[in-house]
Amino acid sequence: MRDAEVSRNLLDWYDVHARDLPWRIGPAARVSGVRPDPYAVWLSEVMLQQTTVAAVRDYFHRFTARWPDVTALAAAEDAQVMGEWAGLGYYARARNLLKCARAVARDHGGRFPDTREGLLALPGIGPYTAAAIAAIAFDRPETVVDGNVERVMARLFAVETPLPTAKPDLTALAARLTPAERPGCHAQAVMDLGATICTPRSPACGICPVMAACAGRARGIAADLPRKLPKGVKPTRLGLAYLGRRTDGAWLLERRPDRGLLGGMLGWPGTDWAETEPVSAPPAVADWRPLGAEVRHTFTHFHLRLALWVADLPADCAPARGAFVDRHDFRPSDLPTVMRKAFDLARGGFASD
Repeated sequence: MRDAEVSRNLLDWYDVHARDLPWRIGPAARVSGVRPDPYAVWLSEVMLQQTTVAAVRDYFHRFTARWPDVTALAAAEDAQVMGEWAGLGYYARARNLLKCARAVARDHGGRFPDTREGLLALPGIGPYTAAAIAAIAFDRPETVVDGNVERVMARLFAVETPLPTAKPDLTALAARLTPAERPGCHAQAVMDLGATICTPRSPACGICPVMAACAGRARGIAADLPRKLPKGVKPTRLGLAYLGRRTDGAWLLERRPDRGLLGGMLGWPGTDWAETEPVSAPPAVADWRPLGAEVRHTFTHFHLRLALWVADLPADCAPARGAFVDRHDFRPSDLPTVMRKAFDLARGGFASD
């Protein structure tokens, strides 16, 4: 089966079986001339990085209800956006989301550039996201390669070189299949195939629209591809977090530095996270006591064990770090997941409870 025939079969399959996603214009509507909203495409692609479709749906609906276009998002306060993002993880994406929205509003009149090169010039948009927006939103013949696409290409062409070494070869193979006609639908077709049929485990080869061309299936190794280099063992880091509540119910919080993990997010004052036992002075003078419990959380590159200390703080407390947030303004949902876990553990450890 030639490359052009594989691409045609993928598009024919997609026209019938495309997933119904809130940020997507379906194939029938696209063929009739309805164009995708670049803002929706961009927002969904940023949200979907390192995250599943199921996890993103509700966030996408909330964001677009609150900020229906890029100009509205550009005018939002940082804290509001970070609060809505809480739980999606990888918080640098949220900071870059705002930077990009403001650049589009300020420098491009609220309109996204329609080329890969123009999109790459925006903050927070890398090669994958630029190609995805250019193809899906503007039908540019760009090659879009995510994890699903890598898996499909590895199986279709029986590429046994392990990831990440195989990435350039898999990208070149995906480029071979990218058609000049309907490249946006083609990109989504390959991603949908990987998400619904050519799945990581137990691929449904019997109903695959390109099974006749699949070299991995012919050789009986499709389910074993793509191969991956063994991952190193994640280290464990340790830290302390101090949860203090004033007599009027206000909570002592601090905003983390813009750079680094959880940058720009609200959190509990505490120590750096390191592989040695942490040492730190509490953020305020008070009768701090260990909670006797710790938060365990896993980030991309390490596991975290966070020991918790709590204190009831006097009305005249003058903290050396952080600032008080009135109990009526405090929303646990605004905290990143690891800090919210700490709150859930510690909330019953105060004198007034």
